Amino acid sequence: MPANRSRARQFFKTACQFWTGVTGVRAWIQTAAVLACVGAQISVAVWINNWNRQFFDALETRNPSAIWEVVVWLPGLVAVAAIVLSALVVSRMALQIRWRQFLTTTLVGRWVSDQHYYHLQNSAPDLPAPEYRIAEDGRLAIEPLVEFVIGLVTAVVSALTFATILWRVAGSANFRIGTIEVEIPSYMALAAIAYAGMTSYAAYVAGWPLVKRIAGKNEAEARFRADMTRMRENAESIALIRGDADERLSLMHGYGRVVSKWFALMRQQGIVALVLNANSAFFPIVPLLLIAPKYVSGAVTLGAVMQVVAAFMAVQAALIWFVDNFLRLAEWFASVERVDELQEALDQFNHGIAIDPGQTIKFGASADDGIHIQRLSLRHAGGASVLARTSLSIKKGERVLIGGESGVGKSTLIRALAGLWPWGGGTIDFPLNQSVAFVPQKPYLPLGSLRSVLLYPHATRSPSDERLIAVLQRCGLGDMAPRLGEVSPWDRELSGGERQRIAFARLLIQIPDIVIMDEATSALDEESQTSLLTLFDEALQHATLISVGHRASLDDFHDRKLIMTKAIGGATLQSVPLARGLA
Repeated sequence: MPANRSRARQFFKTACQFWTGVTGVRAWIQTAAVLACVGAQISVAVWINNWNRQFFDALETRNPSAIWEVVVWLPGLVAVAAIVLSALVVSRMALQIRWRQFLTTTLVGRWVSDQHYYHLQNSAPDLPAPEYRIAEDGRLAIEPLVEFVIGLVTAVVSALTFATILWRVAGSANFRIGTIEVEIPSYMALAAIAYAGMTSYAAYVAGWPLVKRIAGKNEAEARFRADMTRMRENAESIALIRGDADERLSLMHGYGRVVSKWFALMRQQGIVALVLNANSAFFPIVPLLLIAPKYVSGAVTLGAVMQVVAAFMAVQAALIWFVDNFLRLAEWFASVERVDELQEALDQFNHGIAIDPGQTIKFGASADDGIHIQRLSLRHAGGASVLARTSLSIKKGERVLIGGESGVGKSTLIRALAGLWPWGGGTIDFPLNQSVAFVPQKPYLPLGSLRSVLLYPHATRSPSDERLIAVLQRCGLGDMAPRLGEVSPWDRELSGGERQRIAFARLLIQIPDIVIMDEATSALDEESQTSLLTLFDEALQHATLISVGHRASLDDFHDRKLIMTKAIGGATLQSVPLARGLA
């Protein structure tokens, strides 16, 4: 991506597809409804402005009948205004909801597709809380934007409409310079424009630094939330080792950054508030001072004075729209930046920047039923080498154990075989039309019933209860059979060993052709491990098995062992036949 990437431009490039994609028809209908309500609102405002003039002219005549002739229109005026404003609120909210739905769907789709949610942890570790950027910053980037556009359109149309009223009612200003008489046409409209220009410029100078201040505050808040989430997710480990004090210090240090950013924001907002409050106090007086000489001379009536003041304030309010919304604009742009930072990180995958061109692992189809690894090399996202260039083949039905000291890169190799680790080179060829199951050390248990947990990620399958009960009993989970339809937080309720038994139960339900396991029996005792691994002599006897493990007893269930050894330039692999394979 270009170094000078425009955050706002890139954000709009994605967000505005709401009007050009499959949602385009609905988007334009909702937009037209909002604009129609804005037009009706301005028409009502002009009607109220004219009613004010008639009412105050009637007051000036002190004629009760004339006053009541004007007042009789008031209930209808109020009713129409209420209906129009209500319609504007409803149509605005509908547009906000649908537009946010589109953006959220787009961002979630990009984040989840091709395991980007996983790769971001390695390629963009400085991008905290992508889920917060999608949920909260996505909302803050859309909802205020709709209000800003409505406000801006209203401001422009109102400025033109009420400037015309000022031109027509207030007329021109005449004054003498010596013997020369000078006439300034539509002086009230020109005064409103000049005053709004000065006020807007002052607000811009005072408020532009707010963008960085708000962005820094949001970043600190997101990091603080991420730290607390990390602590909650690791609560048991922290509690067991009595890490409370260190965690408290770490959290408070993170919150200290939040406080620091808030104080920086507070100081800048104080400067902006000074400009805004001075304007709020002064601008209602300006039109009275400008129209007063004409009223004193009898050139205009009291009703005209009130109409001119109201029109001036309407023009002024329209022209200083930027001033009134600067704080919200700064907050909005900060959210846009955070959303686009996520988009940029996701774009890096599509443009081959997060993974260098020519330095990715390629997958192909093998000519037979085996798995063929050719000139495979692995590296970290930062560039450090993990595995030196290696070639090997694994036959169909073969059981291969990967061993070696901790930290040598065994799990990285497993992730590469599972398609989760793109950093490296070479090719991995898998047989066509063969299903692959990956069993991690800590199996994921989704929210839902025990049945959905067992069927995950193939929730559309519908095996009978008898089949599921038999699977649970075979995997040592027979006591859970009555709970198939129960919904529970299984990830917190089940122990590590039970979770690993669930993973083997899934294998029995899926019957995959290739099984890739990473420390899949580490939480089980030897007897339970033996019971589960003998499944590969029963229902899974035709499956190809690739696994990582440290226990010596694992050798009895594999045909050969690939021993990874650390070396300069990346680890090496040595193939050693095991007793089972020799037999």
